[in-house]
Amino acid sequence: MRFSRSLRTRVAAAFAAVGGGVSLIIAAGLYLGARDAGERMIDETLNAEMQDYRARRARNPQSLPPATATLLGYVSPSGPAEPVLPEAIAHRPVGYGHVSLNGTSYRLSVSDQAGTRYYLLYNETLFHEKQVRLAYFLAVFVALMAMVSAGVALWLAERVIEPVKELARRVREVNPDTPHADLTADFPQDELGELAHAFEQSLRRLAAFIDRERAFTADVSHELRTPLAVIRGAAEVLLTDATRPEKDRQRIVRIERAATDMADLSTALLAMAREKDDGQRAPADVAVLVEETVNKHRHLLGARPVRLALEILARPSLAADPNLLVIVIANLVRNSFTYTERGEVRIRLDDTSLTVSDTGVGIPHEALGKVFQRLYRGEASEGFGIGLSLVKKICDRYGWSITLASEEGRGTEALLNFRPESD
Repeated sequence: MRFSRSLRTRVAAAFAAVGGGVSLIIAAGLYLGARDAGERMIDETLNAEMQDYRARRARNPQSLPPATATLLGYVSPSGPAEPVLPEAIAHRPVGYGHVSLNGTSYRLSVSDQAGTRYYLLYNETLFHEKQVRLAYFLAVFVALMAMVSAGVALWLAERVIEPVKELARRVREVNPDTPHADLTADFPQDELGELAHAFEQSLRRLAAFIDRERAFTADVSHELRTPLAVIRGAAEVLLTDATRPEKDRQRIVRIERAATDMADLSTALLAMAREKDDGQRAPADVAVLVEETVNKHRHLLGARPVRLALEILARPSLAADPNLLVIVIANLVRNSFTYTERGEVRIRLDDTSLTVSDTGVGIPHEALGKVFQRLYRGEASEGFGIGLSLVKKICDRYGWSITLASEEGRGTEALLNFRPESD
């Protein structure tokens, strides 16, 4: 997922990052500025003390260098009463620098005058302590600024994305029966208005598409039902002629049966085209539908040495469109009858499932995972690759499950489970 966080969270996080980044830059600038200012003040103090001591020594050569908790002074060469110059600073050049004596950090100033070298050291312990306190203060400042920025950002983000949420709500309320929505007029002419305009155009195209689909469905329904009714009527008239040969009557019966099946199939497909099942129908008797389907397709076995075993162990009732249920049952039965040359076809119905097993040609292992794909046809298939994909769609519609177990050359078993998959 490219965008794993909500828009509100991303806006708040960006605002908090900017606030924290700006406060961090300010804190770093304050810290560096305070350190630089402190070092300049120390250097100015050392310079003033150095000038004062050199002036006193010029007036009184026996004047001792400063020796306080903050300032230490040395001269070279030194007199008998003067402190001994530490080796750590004896060879330091003229100018300013840092030095550590006995674990204490000092700022060092070295200067020459009249053949005498003067050394002044400023104790930086207090200055470093102040720097540490300042660093802690600035860290707390940065953390507080980031938290305040995040809180303000969350509040602002909610107000900023409110128009986006309103647009999403308006789009979500659109349904196929009322697809027309005037969105552009309710939003400003900015990026959000452009998005609303794009949604409005898409909804209008969708409305036009729905109108075309409904018109097509109605036309196809009428244009299919009319010729099928004519075929069925003509077949019924032909069957009333008792003088016709038995072979002709069998052919006419098959024509009438095919026309009836086509009418039921078109009704079922139109039902599948609807977004939702109305659910207002009597429960379908699965056992009756199975028996009728087996009798309708028994002719597919012909004279082949195939034994048909039909086991009705229960008579479950399902709240489903009988036409759609017949499509599922007929596909499973027809496939077993068509692809079984010898052996047995066993159909078993119990309270929760329908099992159709055979000793037919079976399905190759590499094709077993593709049989429910639309328009997929196996090498031995005689259909158009629609039957099992339609079966899968019907099962998904009602929450049923359909599974196939097959071994090439040894047969196939189809299991239709009527319980919802969540059970």
